[in-house]
Amino acid sequence: MDKFITQFKDIFANPKYLHEFLGGIWETTYSTVVATTVAFLLGLILAVLLVVGDKDGVRPLPSPVMRVLNVVINILRSVPFLILMLFVLPLSKLILGTRIGTVAAIPPLIVAAAPFIARLVETSLRETDRGVIEAAQAMGCSPFQIVWKVMLPECRPALISSFTTAFITILGYGAMAGAIGGGGLGKTAINYGYNKYNMAVMLVATVLIVILVQIAQSIGTHLAQRSDKRLR
Repeated sequence: MDKFITQFKDIFANPKYLHEFLGGIWETTYSTVVATTVAFLLGLILAVLLVVGDKDGVRPLPSPVMRVLNVVINILRSVPFLILMLFVLPLSKLILGTRIGTVAAIPPLIVAAAPFIARLVETSLRETDRGVIEAAQAMGCSPFQIVWKVMLPECRPALISSFTTAFITILGYGAMAGAIGGGGLGKTAINYGYNKYNMAVMLVATVLIVILVQIAQSIGTHLAQRSDKRLR
């Protein structure tokens, strides 16, 4: 216990730790925002294809195409993140020129999160009132207009909630990425905490991650409630 207290005091007395934590917060937030934004856009496109291209959708696609799309999404969702990251890191090397650090972790985060987001958004889109879609079809709206002007606006609160869930999930993935060369608070917890038997650093890094999660969840919940017409 005395050792833990000494380690904890050293965190506040040593500027190195302050710099590391501040840098970790920035790297974690930056990588999570970028990865979530790109992954959400990809997941949204995949979800629209899954819903619109279904046999009962507004623009059915060939069944072999739908089967392949579903299988690929299910496979990517099933692979544990750390294993998937090891497979995708060569892509980071190809695109970004490195497989170590915060930026290198972004492509694996996107690949891991996009299929998960696709399923979340797919569920939200399928909850759109069928009567509203049929009314839009009767008015002569194209499939694109139905998606853009009917389905997406109708499920906006659910989409915001899905984005929030994705953000928090990617934040957790990013922390795990620190174990195999990623940056951010996960790297701080591993390099300065676990590897050096410094439980105080691990605790502070964990608390900071929890705080970021709480902030993201609060903002997401607030925006979802404001966009919900049923609560007005």
